[in-house]
Amino acid sequence: MFSLLTLPAIAETAGEKMGVNSALGIAPTTNDFVQEAAVSDMFEIQSSKVASTKLSGPEKAFADQMVADHTKTSAELSAGATSANVPLPTAMDPSHQKMLDKLNSLSGDDFRKQYFSDQVSAHKSAVSLFERYGKGGDNPKLKDWASTTLPTLQHHLEMAQGLYKNT
Repeated sequence: MFSLLTLPAIAETAGEKMGVNSALGIAPTTNDFVQEAAVSDMFEIQSSKVASTKLSGPEKAFADQMVADHTKTSAELSAGATSANVPLPTAMDPSHQKMLDKLNSLSGDDFRKQYFSDQVSAHKSAVSLFERYGKGGDNPKLKDWASTTLPTLQHHLEMAQGLYKNT
């Protein structure tokens, strides 16, 4: 049985997972921010490693940059999460894993279209998450980091949108 003190945390987590907080512009809890940012980085790294083997030219360069940039943000997030005493997830959530599994099953133009569609979607979500936490997060160190990281994520989104238009 849940006590009344645990219900708000559960409600916030459910609101974050269902996108309600994003739609309303509500800042995620520190735990939700860390969990979602970590899963997002995992997906970016793993999907872009696959893309790096299946794409060429500017598309491969984008994938390689996603691996490098999100490996860096993962390390920074890990340090921030440790200092905030928030555990990091050890695996992607089922929805991101399903997206990765689908990518792994595709090739050629189908892969290219799906990869860049996923990149646009993932970066829109990440930009929203980092904007909201940067404005209203409750951990000063992670809040500053979210604000500092946001321009990079916005740039990634712009690049992904440009490449998606060419698919």
